[in-house]
Amino acid sequence: MINSYKAATPLGNQTLTELGDCTRRRGDMPGFAKAITAILGAMRGEDEQEFNMTRTVLSDPVLTQKVLRLANSGMYSAFGQHVNTVSKAVLVLGTEAIGHLALGLKLIEELAATSADTTIAHIEMEKAVLAGIVAQQIAYTAESRHGEEAVVCSMLHTLGRMMLTFYMPERWHELQRLADQSQRTPEDAAPELLGLSLEEIGHAAALHWGLPKALLNGMRKLDPADVGAEVSPADWIAALSTMAASCAESLWHDDAAGAEKVRQLSESYAAMLGVESSNLLHAIEQAKVIAANDLSIAPLSRPAERRAKALAKTRQRAAGNKILLSGLSDMRDMLDSASPGQMVQIALETVYKGLDFSRAVAFVRNRKDNQYAAKISFGEGTGELLSSMIFDDAYEPNVFHAALNSDRVIFIENARDAKFAAKLPLWWRSSLADARSFVILPLCANGQPAGFLYGDWDESFPPISLSQTEFSLLNDMRAVVMRAVERRHGVTPEAMTR
Repeated sequence: MINSYKAATPLGNQTLTELGDCTRRRGDMPGFAKAITAILGAMRGEDEQEFNMTRTVLSDPVLTQKVLRLANSGMYSAFGQHVNTVSKAVLVLGTEAIGHLALGLKLIEELAATSADTTIAHIEMEKAVLAGIVAQQIAYTAESRHGEEAVVCSMLHTLGRMMLTFYMPERWHELQRLADQSQRTPEDAAPELLGLSLEEIGHAAALHWGLPKALLNGMRKLDPADVGAEVSPADWIAALSTMAASCAESLWHDDAAGAEKVRQLSESYAAMLGVESSNLLHAIEQAKVIAANDLSIAPLSRPAERRAKALAKTRQRAAGNKILLSGLSDMRDMLDSASPGQMVQIALETVYKGLDFSRAVAFVRNRKDNQYAAKISFGEGTGELLSSMIFDDAYEPNVFHAALNSDRVIFIENARDAKFAAKLPLWWRSSLADARSFVILPLCANGQPAGFLYGDWDESFPPISLSQTEFSLLNDMRAVVMRAVERRHGVTPEAMTR
């Protein structure tokens, strides 16, 4: 059993025993517990000789990057010049703000351990970090002296959910099914399945880790209706952590229903927290901006990506399409005079500029050698890669042969998806693997592949989706190239190099 915490039911004690066994097998989730104690000490100026905030930040590259980004954000622009060092960032931000960043990062890092289902645990941990961000902004708005405790308590408020999803994911799935069937929340259904509440599981874990009583008190669930006119500091912290955790749950999907729930929470908790509901909503909006940068898998963290995708789907990228149309017109005008090789070069340059590719490469099939080889390229560093971009024309189950066999343009939106890795050939992985998205334009005549045009985008380009207009222009362009090959030299692929 976790520590010697006694549940009210035998089933509850059995659940705690199972959870204790899981933590012993896999190791205590907290390294996090130790991080809380050390970081809080630094934030209060305790144990300064043993804990140096600058050194701690520099030991973690991810935390270093986040600290410098925050120090150079608009929120701190009044400090003037660019902040290039962590030492200066500590002076600009203060140890409290950096401590909050460190706590959130340490919480997420606990997922590095093997888990049966890391996704659900990651979701709950990111919600906890989001709750901490919300609490931080509200405490700042309220000018509270209890901000640091409120942030930590908000992050730990759903500790029971985190423990269950991290150590016993199968029980979490079972709990969700029960909750769905009975139209309840997992919190309401937990006593029936587990014999105790999720809050009690979190309390038992916190006791096991030896967390301070003040944090334990602040982790409790507190409804405004349960408190009178006088609000003690402990109740204020518990109320904020309760509200922040509920806000995080509602903000997660970044949708209208969640926004309405957040509005209701702001009205309910305004009087108890001593902050106008409109100011609470403003603080939460600030938290959303910060969270969009700091979280990784929450829908809330990808508003820019969603906007880019929506924009790409609804617009036809007019400027780029003008380049494609102009290039296509030039190719048609030169059909009788240009060689197939010249036509391929014009086509490649046109798609490179029109689609704003990071790189573009033309591959030609050599039947004599039974190979495809890169012959022409645009983009930084591609010239040095030409000699390595060669592969056999014998069919292999990868995306390039699929495009050539089907004779259709293929667009790969996320080449880094782990599920897609098996469809990428070794030659691509050794030469072009820094691409995020790419397009293949097969060049075929009478059902025979003669080569293909390839273009990709790296991380510097916003997420993209090709429009139907662009697909149509690309198909027209490759048709003109093949007409040039057929007209001048028949359908031999080698003609494309001449």
